[in-house]
Amino acid sequence: MPSLPRIRTRRDGSPTGQPKAAERPRVAELEHDGLTWIHLEAPTQEEALALAARFGWHPLDVEDVMSRRQRPKVDVYAEDGDSYLFSVLHFPVYDKAIGRLNAGELDAFLGPDYLVTLPTVELKPVTRLFRRAAESDEFRARLFGRGSGRLLYEVLDDLYDYCFPILDKIGYKLEQIDEELEEGDSKELVRDIHKVKQEIISYRKIIKPQRPTLRQLERGVERFLPEDLELYFDDIVDASERIWDLLDNYKEVVEALESTNESVINHRQNDILYVLTIFIVVLTPLTFITGFFGMNVHFPGFNSEPAFWGTLGLMLVVIVGMVGYFRWKRWL
Repeated sequence: MPSLPRIRTRRDGSPTGQPKAAERPRVAELEHDGLTWIHLEAPTQEEALALAARFGWHPLDVEDVMSRRQRPKVDVYAEDGDSYLFSVLHFPVYDKAIGRLNAGELDAFLGPDYLVTLPTVELKPVTRLFRRAAESDEFRARLFGRGSGRLLYEVLDDLYDYCFPILDKIGYKLEQIDEELEEGDSKELVRDIHKVKQEIISYRKIIKPQRPTLRQLERGVERFLPEDLELYFDDIVDASERIWDLLDNYKEVVEALESTNESVINHRQNDILYVLTIFIVVLTPLTFITGFFGMNVHFPGFNSEPAFWGTLGLMLVVIVGMVGYFRWKRWL
C-alpha cells in the first residue's frame, strides 16, 4: 500500500500547493525538529489505512479508529524497538441539533517522533491549538520542542480546560433555578431542572469510564516523556478528578432542587385542596338545610316570610359556628 504523502502547511494552516478545493487533501501535518503532528477529523477507511501503513500501527487499532462505539482505552505497543501508544478518550461536545451533550471521541497515536490525532467530530481546542502551531513558527517551536509526550499533554490540557466552562454553565443554570424556585412557575422549573439533570447525567456518562483510563495513560506515556515532565500528566488526572467532584456536587444540588420543587408543588396543591375542603365542609350542612326545607313539607310557618328569614338565619348561624369551631381547632 502506498504511503500517505507528507503534507506541509502554510502559516495560515492550509496545505501548500494549489490543488483544487475538491482535490485538496484533508490530512494536515506539521513538523518541527524531527517531530510530526498529524491532525485529521473523522478519517475515512482509506486514510486510516494509509496512516497505519506509514507508521506501522496494528490492524486492530485501525478498527478501533473506524468504530463509533469505542470505550476509553489505552494500548501500548513495543515490538522490534518500534513502540507507540494508542489511546481513545472522550470529551463533552454540545450537539445543537438535539440540544444535549454528546461524547466527542479523540483517537490519538503517540510515537517517539510523532503524534496523530483523529477526532470523530470537531474538538475545538485541538483545532485551535493546531491552527496556532501552523500560524506561528515561534509557538510551534515551543510546542514541539520537548517531545511527542509533551505535545500530547498540551492537547489534552486544552481539552480539559475546555471542559470547565461547560461545568460553569451548568452551575450558573443551577443558581438561576435556585433563585426562581420561590418566585417562578414550578411547572416551568420542572422542565428546566430536567434539562440540567440530563446534562449532568450525560457529562457523568462521558467522564466516569475515562477516569481509570487516564491512570493507564499516565503510566503508558512515561516512555515518551523526559524525566522532568513525568509529573505533567498528574495534572491531567487531577483535572479529571476535579471535574468528577464538581459533577458529583451538581448531581446532589440538582436532586435537592428537584425535591424542593416537588415539595413546593405539593404544598401549593395541598393549599388548594385545603380551601376546597373548607368550602365543601361548610356547604354540606347548608345543602342539608335547603334540601330539608325544600321538600314541600308543611311545617310551622310554611310559605311565610318569617320562616324564610328564619331559615337564612339558621344557615348563617351554622356558617359562623363552623368557622368558629375550625378556628378554635386551629384548622384555619
